[in-house]
Amino acid sequence: MTFEEKTVSSESIYKGAILNLRRDKVTVSGGGYSYREIVEHNGGAVAVALTDDGNVVLVKQFRKPMEKVVTELPAGKIEKGEDPLETMKRELKEETGYTASHLKLMAEFNPSVGYTNETLYIYLATGLVPGKPQPDEHEALEIKEIPLDDAIQMVVNGEITDGKTMTGLLLTKYFL
Repeated sequence: MTFEEKTVSSESIYKGAILNLRRDKVTVSGGGYSYREIVEHNGGAVAVALTDDGNVVLVKQFRKPMEKVVTELPAGKIEKGEDPLETMKRELKEETGYTASHLKLMAEFNPSVGYTNETLYIYLATGLVPGKPQPDEHEALEIKEIPLDDAIQMVVNGEITDGKTMTGLLLTKYFL
């Protein structure tokens, strides 16, 4: 069985500051054509910042698409041509003030393969050195440090619903 869909044509629908949207006409299994709407995104980098005493650093911020405050790991969008590791270092410093002495890529993952090409890179950051947060001009963040097991319990309880955060916390538990 062939699982590949070949693109017959591609139309740009929207070009934005954070993402683009295109519509592809593709060949499908059994013959014929179908359409796929695809969100193009540069991807992001995520930091699971773990303190020497086993606390994970989380940030709380309002997320407009969800219309609520969300607890999540420090993360940010990869700029065009930027290395994901550099993105993670920048975002960790901006959002929490921390820099990390030890960094390990735990995973690359695709949060929603049905409609976007976004890839997220999740790093474990240890050997943390505190500093002053430098959030973006319009960013309002609250920093929380809680035991890793408590953060995982928040996932189980439905208090943390952000996919990258759930994945990062569970990977950290596995890697430790």
